[in-house]
Amino acid sequence: MKPNNFQAYIFALIAITAWGFSFIWEDYLIKNDIEIFAFIFERMLIAAVILWLVGLVTRGVQKVHKKDFKWMFLLAFGEPFIYFLGENFGIKYTSGVMAAIIIATIPLFCTVVDRLLYKFKLTLPKVLGCLLSLIGIVLFVMEKGGMGTSQLKGILLLLFFAVGGALIYSYVTREMIKKYSAYTIVTYQFSFGALLFLPFFLLFGIKGVDAQFMSYDVQSKILALAILCSCMCFGLWAYCTGKLGVTRVSIFSALIPLVSAIAAYFLYPGQESFTPLKIAGMLLTIIGVIIVQLVKDVKTKHI
Repeated sequence: MKPNNFQAYIFALIAITAWGFSFIWEDYLIKNDIEIFAFIFERMLIAAVILWLVGLVTRGVQKVHKKDFKWMFLLAFGEPFIYFLGENFGIKYTSGVMAAIIIATIPLFCTVVDRLLYKFKLTLPKVLGCLLSLIGIVLFVMEKGGMGTSQLKGILLLLFFAVGGALIYSYVTREMIKKYSAYTIVTYQFSFGALLFLPFFLLFGIKGVDAQFMSYDVQSKILALAILCSCMCFGLWAYCTGKLGVTRVSIFSALIPLVSAIAAYFLYPGQESFTPLKIAGMLLTIIGVIIVQLVKDVKTKHI
């Protein structure tokens, strides 16, 4: 570990810890029938307002060049828009911990994208790591009693929307962080995110703003999601991406399901249990992702 990267690793650990809790908070909101578009929009709006207010006071928001607005919009379209659609509706049909495990496989997809775009070799250790992670997910699903139609729908939502959105976000961030600060990127990310979710809130979410929605239990979790998991974590993650690179920093996402499982076990007794099959599945997934990230990337030779 390079000394000047030590801070980035600490920030990454802080981010994945908060994000591990975020899956449990989202799971709580969804399982208690809180309208998804209502709490996602409030989360986006609170995050955007706080970021702009702090940015105006500290002058931390840089001016974005006109040609880069399309990239900022694409970044926000990937994450939070597409990502949060997949994550929250995925949780609706599976669980917070299951969603965290699927999200943990993002580095595996980064490896495939790196192979296609940057001609990196798919070495034997990388293939082995991918297989271990896939076996781990299968074991976890088996422990849940098999893959029913509902669970399959949730997993597909997580794979196509959440993982796809995260990939767009990661690779656009890698380019934008060369020009703008992490704070600037996150501020525009959630501002555009709030705008993208506004029509869905007006059409579907506003009907869910009732007495239960305004209760302390619900609002405290939305505030935690907005302040800790959005404002703080995405800023830290953007900073870490610039310091460590997309693939290297993604290794930390492998630890998110472990944090989520522990949080669920202690915060909501009976919601999650540590069975041998579940532990084996979780560990295989984490080990597989770590193997993929530890193997040095090698570019293919042009013939």
